[in-house]
Amino acid sequence: MAKRRTVNGILILDKQIGISSNGALQDAKYVYFAKKAGHTGSLDPLATGVLPLCFGEATKFSQYLLDADKRYIATAKLGVRTTTGDAEGEILEECLVTGFTDKKIEKALDQFRGDIQQVPPMHSALKVNGQTLYKLARKGIEIERKARPVTIYGIDIVSNENDCLVLDIRCSKGTYIRTLVEDLGKVLGCGAHVGALHRTQSGPYKIDQAISIDDLRDMDTEAMDKLLLDPSTALEGWNKIVLTELSTAYIKQGQAVHVAKAPTSGWVQLFSESTDNDEEVFIGVGEIMEDGKVRPRRLVAT
Repeated sequence: MAKRRTVNGILILDKQIGISSNGALQDAKYVYFAKKAGHTGSLDPLATGVLPLCFGEATKFSQYLLDADKRYIATAKLGVRTTTGDAEGEILEECLVTGFTDKKIEKALDQFRGDIQQVPPMHSALKVNGQTLYKLARKGIEIERKARPVTIYGIDIVSNENDCLVLDIRCSKGTYIRTLVEDLGKVLGCGAHVGALHRTQSGPYKIDQAISIDDLRDMDTEAMDKLLLDPSTALEGWNKIVLTELSTAYIKQGQAVHVAKAPTSGWVQLFSESTDNDEEVFIGVGEIMEDGKVRPRRLVAT
């Protein structure tokens, strides 16, 4: 067996159906022969699409992708409620659906646009009082869950045919699409579950950047490594500070520094200035303190 190697960067994986996020991570880690890797938020086995994977030093910044907004194409099967809220569950209730007009569906969807409250489903990886919900659900145990605030930035109808409704959903972190679809089914009065789910965006990363595990297996090491994105790409929208060589040295020693024209507050990306024809190098993230100095918070090992 080849020796595990140091790999750094972010891979945008197109997760296949029928495998857990951790299973997809382990497959990619094996293909890369990487020492260290982690994913940035679970996709159910039923779901496919964008799953950013962090390798090596990039794992230090995975939390910022966990907190990122998401986008999905969800297929809602109307007229059928299941135990899990998706196609993997047992059928609880069925009713005949001859089809709803777009106008009626839009009226129902209006209740879910913007800031809403969601009760997490029992079949989820969320922990309550130290217990994983889906493990309890498998034992037939249901416990009370508190509603949590989430934001639905947009829901658009992609198609509406008889009992099959396809939606394009843009939402905040922590949104459960199966709960959204089940709640929509309640409003429509027919019940519903997720028949298919495809994530098209996670934070700054989109589906056209993603690659399947099968395509990865057909590549050589050099080609695979070229797919890895710099960890700084996870910090879209953050202010950027470019440090001089001297300031970089102080920051790497854990010391705060003054930087001209720096923001007055908040967290920032830190780059060391370019030398000769070299590009600026991402070295980590910092925070602007009350005295105006930039203090390092998480740095890339060099």
